[in-house]
Order: sequence, then C-alpha cells, then structure tokens
Amino acid sequence: MGDGPPSGPEARPAEQAVLAAETGRALRAAVRRLPGRCPLLLGALLSRADLTYREIAGELGMSQGSLGPVRSRCLGCLRRMLTAEIAAPELWGKER
Repeated sequence: MGDGPPSGPEARPAEQAVLAAETGRALRAAVRRLPGRCPLLLGALLSRADLTYREIAGELGMSQGSLGPVRSRCLGCLRRMLTAEIAAPELWGKER
C-alpha cells in the first residue's frame, strides 16, 4: 500500500466528483451572465429545491404559461454564449 493518492479504478469516483462540481460551477457562472430574467428563471430551474413551474412562476411574478417559452429563449441564449466561448478558448482568463 502506497502513501500517495489512490490510482486506478478507486480514483475515478473522486475524479468524477471533482469534474461534476467544476461543471456545475461553470454552468452557474454562465447562467449568472445571461440577460434579463434568465438568471432568475434558470437558477430556479437548477435549484436543489426542485420547485414546480407554479412555484417558479409565483416567485418570478410570471404566468405559468410563459415559463416554457422564456425558458426556451434563455436556454438558446446560454447555448449560443457557451458555443462562442468554446469556439474561442484562447480568450479564457484574459481581460476583454
């Protein structure tokens, strides 16, 4: 038994947990940069509270029927933003 960090199959769950946490942080950071109501709406949808559409609509002061179309527009915006960031990785970490 070595004194170093685990290697092989036993290292993978920890590695996966770190990657999942980093992915979650990156997603929440991207959501916060969205315009308008998108950060609030997507934040509510991503919440661990597992809110219903009725609860989210009440919190945001929106009709329940408008959540789907607004969510779709927000996700489209998020997709375009992340696609642009992936296409231009040389800009990461640099001031713009």
